[in-house]
Amino acid sequence: MVKSFYILGVLLCTCILPAGAQKGKFYEKQVCFPGQATLEEKVDMASRLIPSKKQLAWQQLEMTAFIHFGMNTFTGQEWGDGKEFPAMFNPVALDADQWVRVLKAGGFKLVIITAKHHDGFCLWPTKTTRHSVASSPWKNGKGDVVKEVKKACERNGMKFGVYVSPWDRNASCYGDSVRYNEFFIQQLTELLSDYGKVDEVWLDGANGEGPNGKKQAYNWEAIMKTINKLQPNAVTAICGDDVRWVGNERGRGRDTEWSASALVPEVFPNARVRNERLHLDSYTSDLGSRHVLARATELFWYPSEVDVSIRPGWFYHDYEDNKVKSLKELVDIYFHSVGCNSSLLLNVPPDKRGVIHENDAARLKEFGEYIEKTFSKDYTSRWARPWTAKPGEQKEYALNKGAVVNTVMLQEDISKGQRVEAFTVEVRVNGEWKPVAEGTTIGYKRLLRFPDTETDGIRVIIRECRGVANISRVGAFLAPKIN
Repeated sequence: MVKSFYILGVLLCTCILPAGAQKGKFYEKQVCFPGQATLEEKVDMASRLIPSKKQLAWQQLEMTAFIHFGMNTFTGQEWGDGKEFPAMFNPVALDADQWVRVLKAGGFKLVIITAKHHDGFCLWPTKTTRHSVASSPWKNGKGDVVKEVKKACERNGMKFGVYVSPWDRNASCYGDSVRYNEFFIQQLTELLSDYGKVDEVWLDGANGEGPNGKKQAYNWEAIMKTINKLQPNAVTAICGDDVRWVGNERGRGRDTEWSASALVPEVFPNARVRNERLHLDSYTSDLGSRHVLARATELFWYPSEVDVSIRPGWFYHDYEDNKVKSLKELVDIYFHSVGCNSSLLLNVPPDKRGVIHENDAARLKEFGEYIEKTFSKDYTSRWARPWTAKPGEQKEYALNKGAVVNTVMLQEDISKGQRVEAFTVEVRVNGEWKPVAEGTTIGYKRLLRFPDTETDGIRVIIRECRGVANISRVGAFLAPKIN
């Protein structure tokens, strides 16, 4: 089965090669390079790799939220061992609407609930195992956390996603690959059939089993087929092929972040071997430059997601109530994720009561208000228009006399590919142009900070790009000081 999936993938790549020579042809999500392609030919084809419609819509959300909640909330663990008693799960005041309202106030657009973590405890009344809310005292075994979160998202105009850990430390069939794959697909089928529209499916890549542990071979072909059949508009993250893990949990994207990446998604056949050949993995700093293209045979539209928790841990622990990240830390994370061509996935864990703690709620409100205030006034909005640039070309923006700015936003029209390889931003002070920022990639969004500067003009120079760069927006803002 897996072998046939691999052969099909190769054939699909091969079939598009003749079309690849057609000037102006776009490639959605994946492109394979002809065997004798020169670097310049690869660069040209890479410039015309574009996201799928659902990938583009996902990146435009910019900020999504994680809800880590489950058995670990009550045991104090981060990774449970699957031997917990369901009787321990009893959130006496669970309020999913409070979760969603708090997250919406923080500026988040999508909520992902941990339907099943590594301990195997299911937050919905699954038919696959007794290790679920149906065996708990919460609501006399009649509760369904997944359903409550979904309904809260609908009431509050938020998108909805589910986290499902492939690794399961409770399931007796884990390690019996055929049986467990059937078990896991049945769980996915329940989650993707019984709760209406699902916008993101997050498949965790964590697996703590060592050399003497249970070895599970996942049937990714069947897993992805199930997801795409039941929720064709949902993006698949981490172990999926729509969204890539950034490579850390510190809230930092790369300074050079290519959504057009040579890293092969986990679900593709022989992905590890193909990546090792290119010396690439999730931690590699360069995934798409010309240096990588020179040895690559294929390229994927595979944008990064930056996941980080608002607290030191991913699940709630009362001793961390005073360790909620400061406003400055959250703003820095925003600039190093959304501001570095990535999406921010911030985890906010509800407490044992089943509500988001007051400290977290207050910080998110503060954060949402700060981001809204920062970007509410664009000093270039009256003059800014989309434009195209060849290498070395530039565009100037006049600002009102006396304008003070400290932040510049750059955006490419990624529906036409990611193309900028180097740029410089300058401001005009007393009639002279002075550089204030420079970088490599732009992608969907790049945010650049510099000291408060009184200026009457901004100039953006596209120093290097692949073909013609499509600049969709340039903005100048004054971010408030954080005390």
